[in-house]
Amino acid sequence: MTPSHLLRPKGLSLLCATLFLSGCDMAILNPKGPVGAEEKTLLIAATVLMLLVVVPVIVMVLAFAWKYRASNEKAVYTPDWAHSNGIEAVVWTVPCLIIVVLAVLTWKSSHALDPYRPLDSAREPVTIEVVALDWKWLFIYPDQQIATVNEIAFPVDTPVNFKITSDTVMNSFFIPQLGSQIYAMAGMETQLHLLAHTPGTYAGISANYSGHGFSDMRFAAHAMGPEEYEAWIAKVKASGSQLDRAELQKLAVPTQKTPVAYYGSVTPLLFDATIERYMAMGKSGRELQIADAMGQTCRAGE
Repeated sequence: MTPSHLLRPKGLSLLCATLFLSGCDMAILNPKGPVGAEEKTLLIAATVLMLLVVVPVIVMVLAFAWKYRASNEKAVYTPDWAHSNGIEAVVWTVPCLIIVVLAVLTWKSSHALDPYRPLDSAREPVTIEVVALDWKWLFIYPDQQIATVNEIAFPVDTPVNFKITSDTVMNSFFIPQLGSQIYAMAGMETQLHLLAHTPGTYAGISANYSGHGFSDMRFAAHAMGPEEYEAWIAKVKASGSQLDRAELQKLAVPTQKTPVAYYGSVTPLLFDATIERYMAMGKSGRELQIADAMGQTCRAGE
C-alpha cells in the first residue's frame, strides 16, 4: 500500500520529481569542455525565454479560474465581451520578441557550435576514427596505428577530431558532458570536434535506437594528463592483437555488453575501406590503394 504521507500534495510532488529524475544524471548540465559549456548556456537561455510565456499563462489560468468561480459574486459578468486591443498587443508582441531573440541565438550558436568546425588550440589535435557496430563502438587511432573497442582516451585541453561512420544501421555518437551528438551512417563520414578541460572518465552513449543491444552500446572516454595518455597508448600497443579486415568482420557480428578490447596494430585505411565498400564507385587509384591494404580486390559497385 502507498504510505499516507505520499498522498499529501507535498509528498506527491516529491514522488513525481523522484520518478522523473531517477534515470537522469544531469550530465548535460555538468559540462567538462567548452562545447558542452556553450550548449548548456544555450539550453538555459532558451528555457528561460520560453518560460516567459509559459509561467504567466499558467498563473493567469489559475487566477482567472479563481476570480471567475461561480461563488464569486463580485466578479464582473460581461457575456458580450469579444475583443481587447491591449490583450491582443501583449499576446502577439511578447511571443514575437521571444522568437526574434531565439532566432538570433540559434543562428549564432549554429555557426559557433558547428560540429565540423575545428576547435582553436595551440596543441596538436588527436584524431580518432569511429565505427558504429552492432552493438559496440570501434575506435581507430590512425596516427598511433592502434584501435580499441568501447574505450577511448585523449589528453586534457587537447582538441579531439572524430571522424565517424557506421558499418551497420544509422547510429548516433554522443558524449553528453563534452557536448554535441552527431549521427553515424553507413557509406558516409561525419565529423565532430570536442575538447575536455577537466581530467576524468566521461560516459559515451548511442543516442539513436539501433536494436536489441542499443541500451548497452556505451563506452568510456578518459581525459588524461599527457604522461598518463602516453602510458595508455603504450598499454594498447602492448596488447599484441591486430585489427584487420577479418577481425573487423568478426567484430561486426551483433553482440551485447561487449567488453573493452585493445588492438596494438591496425591495417592501414581500414576506416576508409569501411566507408567506401558501401559506395558505388568505379576503380580508381584511391580504391586500388585501399584494395591493396585490405588484401582483396574491390569491384565496381561494391
